[in-house]
This record gives sequence, C-alpha cells and structure tokens, in this order.
Amino acid sequence: MKAALGGDMSAEEVQALMVSADADGDGLLDEEDFLRLVRETDAGKEEEGDRCKEAFGIYEMEGRGCITPLSLKLMMSRLGLHLNVDECQAMIRRFDLNGDGVLTFDEFKTMIMMA
Repeated sequence: MKAALGGDMSAEEVQALMVSADADGDGLLDEEDFLRLVRETDAGKEEEGDRCKEAFGIYEMEGRGCITPLSLKLMMSRLGLHLNVDECQAMIRRFDLNGDGVLTFDEFKTMIMMA
C-alpha cells in the first residue's frame, strides 16, 4: 500500500481504500473499520519487510551481514549489468548512512523504499 510507505495517493486510490475498508457500506469509516484497516496495513508492512529481508539475503553473499561492493558487483553481474568495483562503491555510498562503505539491512531497506 503506497500510503503505508509514505507515498502520495490519488483521490481514486483513497476512494477505493475507503470503499474496501467500509464493512457496513454506509460510506463512513467507523472505529472498527479503521482498526481493521490499520491491522491490514501493518500486515502489509510485515510482508514488505519479509520481501526486503529476502532480497537483502540475495545481495549479501559474503556472510558479513551487509552488502559489500564485491557482493553488489557479483549480484549485478548475475543480473546482466557488469559494473566495476568503483561503480559499486559509488552506488553504495549513496545509501551508506553511517559511512562504513557497506550497506546494512536498514540502509538497504531505505534504498528499496526510495526506488
């Protein structure tokens, strides 16, 4: 759900969300409707987090718990994009919040959310 990720929603998307959350069909979200919507959003976030962890595990190949320039280079090569280590370092630098030269899971998640 775009809104749960901090994105903008169009009027049509908001209307569709309201209709789907309105269990009694009165056109209004009561407390029960709202709580159900929040629970569904939280469940969606958990699924999103699981997909991020899965993707992180694919890129993290060296067993260090982070994505290094070399592991990024190897994964990009598997995807058909042949970058050198310097290019991979530059990619990592854009999202390396603590400046250690690698991507932690949280930094990777930030990168995915911005993509």
